[in-house]
Amino acid sequence: MSTLIRDVDVRNYRVPLPKVLCDAKHGTHTHFEIVTVTVRLADGSTGTGYTYTGGRGGQSIATLIELDLAPGLVGKDAADIEGIYDWMEWHLHYVGRGGIVAFATSAVDIALWDAKAKREGLPLWKLVGGDSPECNAYYGGIDLAYTLDELVDSIKQRLDLGFQGVKIKVGQPTLAQDLERVEAIRNLVGPDIRFMVDANYSMSVEGAIEAAKAFRAYDLMWFEEPTLPDLYHAYARIGRESGMPLAMGENLHTLHEFGYAFEQANLSFIQPDASNCGGITSWLRVAEMSKAHDIPVCSHGMHELHVSLVASQPHGGWMEWHSFPIDEYSTLPITLRDGKAVASDEPGIGVAFDWKKLKPYLASQKVISEPS
Repeated sequence: MSTLIRDVDVRNYRVPLPKVLCDAKHGTHTHFEIVTVTVRLADGSTGTGYTYTGGRGGQSIATLIELDLAPGLVGKDAADIEGIYDWMEWHLHYVGRGGIVAFATSAVDIALWDAKAKREGLPLWKLVGGDSPECNAYYGGIDLAYTLDELVDSIKQRLDLGFQGVKIKVGQPTLAQDLERVEAIRNLVGPDIRFMVDANYSMSVEGAIEAAKAFRAYDLMWFEEPTLPDLYHAYARIGRESGMPLAMGENLHTLHEFGYAFEQANLSFIQPDASNCGGITSWLRVAEMSKAHDIPVCSHGMHELHVSLVASQPHGGWMEWHSFPIDEYSTLPITLRDGKAVASDEPGIGVAFDWKKLKPYLASQKVISEPS
């Protein structure tokens, strides 16, 4: 049967969050957006991929796919994932290496992998060579605006669910305020729960060094994005002068950027996000790079997909269970068992959207088909 792409269905959903979320650099989040791409093949089979935003830019991503990618995808062989990946990169290379282009190409790439996994009757974690559907998971809250009592209550709820790791936001007006919150959470979780903090690149290099030195008393697993992710040498300096393990990756959108990070930043953990680094194809390439540099590959956001990817890697680290509840709109919800995240055994990427549940939040939809 033919695997040529016959049409591409592009949708953008704006989904309200039950509570306004805030971090040190991105401001408030009242919604998150899901941009979905469904490819329909000549044999009648389909594959669905997606990307997401913190509430801004979703329509631009959807429009880019509709106008500049979908027309060229129609007629291409969906089985040629590598070929389509390269075509998308060079088709839009001049207007964007990273940014919105990376979000758009990621959604398409994920759709092609979903179609492939379904054709082969395999769950994603097994398709890409994994031996187990399980991986370590921590909860990453977007909680900078919480009062201390609210922060403590939110972490208690996650511990009750069985999480063996938690992460909070830092970047309060003063370091003393950050330290008060870090101390409270370490006292709450005890010595055995993994504990991380995330500054969302809000600090100066000097400020990050000062904070990292102060955080060392609380046995943190890592300090995430202390400063701008482009400052690779600054990361090396922060780690060298503070002795603190550092993590980043969610704001690296090209393989070139990841290459610079591996070579220059002296990271302890890498966190590629398949929704914005070029999809599953690119995420797996970053995983290979991390293996070569002996760094655990972790993830950012989109836990309903990343569970399969992190679980598939022998050097898989910790998957972030994110505050944007995309999994609540899937009929294949991710589960937590004995502190580990467990991926679906169903053929495909492990994410099957509940279109009926999403329908009230549909902001746009366009289907691009081959000429009749």
